[in-house]
Amino acid sequence: MSRPQRNASRGRRPRPKAAKGESYVGRRFEVEVGPVAHGGHFVARVLVEEASRVVFVRHALPGEQVVVEITEGTAGDRFWRGDAVSVVSTAPERVVPPCPYAGPGLCGGCDFQHVSLSGQRDLKATVLREQLVRLGGLSTEDPLVAGLVVEAVPGDVDGLRWRTRQRYASAPGGGRGMRKYRSHEVIPVDDCLIATADAREPGAGTVVETVEAGGAKHSFEVAADGFWQVHPGAPTALVSAVLAALSPAPGDSVLDLYAGVGLFSAFLADEVGPTGRVVAVEGDQTASALSVGNVPAAEVTAGDVATVLGRLEEGFFDLVVLDPPREGARRPVVEAVVAREPGKVAYVACDPAALARDVAIFAEHGYRLRTLRAFDLFPMTHHVEAVALLTR
Repeated sequence: MSRPQRNASRGRRPRPKAAKGESYVGRRFEVEVGPVAHGGHFVARVLVEEASRVVFVRHALPGEQVVVEITEGTAGDRFWRGDAVSVVSTAPERVVPPCPYAGPGLCGGCDFQHVSLSGQRDLKATVLREQLVRLGGLSTEDPLVAGLVVEAVPGDVDGLRWRTRQRYASAPGGGRGMRKYRSHEVIPVDDCLIATADAREPGAGTVVETVEAGGAKHSFEVAADGFWQVHPGAPTALVSAVLAALSPAPGDSVLDLYAGVGLFSAFLADEVGPTGRVVAVEGDQTASALSVGNVPAAEVTAGDVATVLGRLEEGFFDLVVLDPPREGARRPVVEAVVAREPGKVAYVACDPAALARDVAIFAEHGYRLRTLRAFDLFPMTHHVEAVALLTR
């Protein structure tokens, strides 16, 4: 699992760009809020000089009437960004944020503190559905789309106290803090409510993580600054979902791509047994080296996944696990997987748009989405994890 470590204290910060005319930053407009969009914001439109302009609004909800303050935008931009600084009419899902640092102009780590937990999961399901229809080519009437729900997993308390690792920024005047959304500015934070009381900061060395799933239990040595799921319930939920999707049997051959420190490989090796085969490929050298000790039964190869697949010995695999980084597997990897003619592919996705794009590429080669589960591994944020099964 080699995805870049998620950091609740950092929003995506914008690249410097040349101004495109008059700045509208700081201007306020009353708007009606439209649907949720991928990324933790909502679509609204403002009328400026008889022209309609799209604004991506944070801290709002569909159907609300809010006053939005523009935080990024000039006359020449295609769209603007803004914050709902006051709410004229509220949606039923709106709640008081449990964290005092959540809201316009404050910490950028959480997107949905102002939304009930059930409302948050509905929003995430909506985004996943929309991406699968728009980019993945699925029908809105497909039962996998229409019936999609985002599942809770054990290990958080009402969506709080789930981050087992947390990176803080240095606050002005000392202490620790979190950055504003898309900014370098740091907000002093005494207590991050989504972090566990003993959340550790990334550092040197290794730690050991233990996971139980499918009736088995494995321990994994992980770099202290490397990738590992931060929600305590995530590894078990994901392994269980992958095993249920693939139904591995003794003697099966398995290709585990973006294998990280061997989380899926270890449990798959149990299922396929000594007559089976597990090949694990991981781009991060440290994670790959650790997986050798974590999963002695696997054949471990370090290197870029697309490159390794290109030089891997010819042969077919019964099963494939894809757990790519946020940008997805992309065409070269998908087509290299298809060339191995697997019976089943389990795709573990941390980004709905990337999943949808790759599902469309698989469909070009006759692979269809057969099952789909989504998990709320990052409550209070817009992030959602999904496990998809693709077969011919």
